[in-house]
Amino acid sequence: MALSADQFKQACDFLEQYYSVPPRMGIILGTGLGGFVDDMEVHHRIPFRQIPHFPECSATGHVGHWICGSLHGKSLAVMQGRFHLYEGHSPATITLPIRIMKALGVKHLVASNASGGLNPAFDSGDLMVMEDHINLHFRNPLIGPNDDSVGPRFPDMSAPYDANWIQQSHRIANQLGFPLRQGVYAALLGPNYETRAEYRMLRRLGADVVGMSTVPEVIAARHAGMTVTAFSAVTNLCRPDTLGTTSGEEVIAAAKPAEPKLRALVGELLKNSY
Repeated sequence: MALSADQFKQACDFLEQYYSVPPRMGIILGTGLGGFVDDMEVHHRIPFRQIPHFPECSATGHVGHWICGSLHGKSLAVMQGRFHLYEGHSPATITLPIRIMKALGVKHLVASNASGGLNPAFDSGDLMVMEDHINLHFRNPLIGPNDDSVGPRFPDMSAPYDANWIQQSHRIANQLGFPLRQGVYAALLGPNYETRAEYRMLRRLGADVVGMSTVPEVIAARHAGMTVTAFSAVTNLCRPDTLGTTSGEEVIAAAKPAEPKLRALVGELLKNSY
């Protein structure tokens, strides 16, 4: 359920007091990728449960902290963990942090996630920059009355991910010496992992990786006029003909090889931003 205007203001006012300089970039750190915070100058570390009207974060591998801090002199609003539909949250709840970031002054969102690799050219530990997505959540955070002061009733989604930042990401990855994949992310509800038939279907639909998050936040961010960049850490390989079992713990462990790449890449992107 969406917050009332008063409740939303309470959450914004609570977080705003921790910023002496308004954040211009928001970052969402997904499964196994929370170590980016170690590179930051952390000013405040706030558990989600302390923020007015925020729910608990129950997902495996998600710490559940809002980090106020900076990197390379840039003020950041960082979510160390996120909310998911499979936890029982509504799309409005999942995208509440995006609306708050916008109110705090964030202009660009960087999102990250762990994903299963569908593209046979991808390997476990690869990092992929998202060029597009397929919303198989069959949920949309924009359903309901539209706030015209935030964004238009019918936002365009022909290019949800910023082409300039994608290009910069490839250039930086090349300089850092690792291959950066590029592809399409399919978002499913979860929390179960997919069947062999579902993996075959997703590949035929054009998906390169599959996960259970990110798309609601991207839709909300684009509606609010933010530019967006998103990265997927490829974990388990979803090869239908050689498919093994998968667990949440294995996914977290498999995301670790991609984490140093993400930390270095986003750090360099920050140096050249705004």
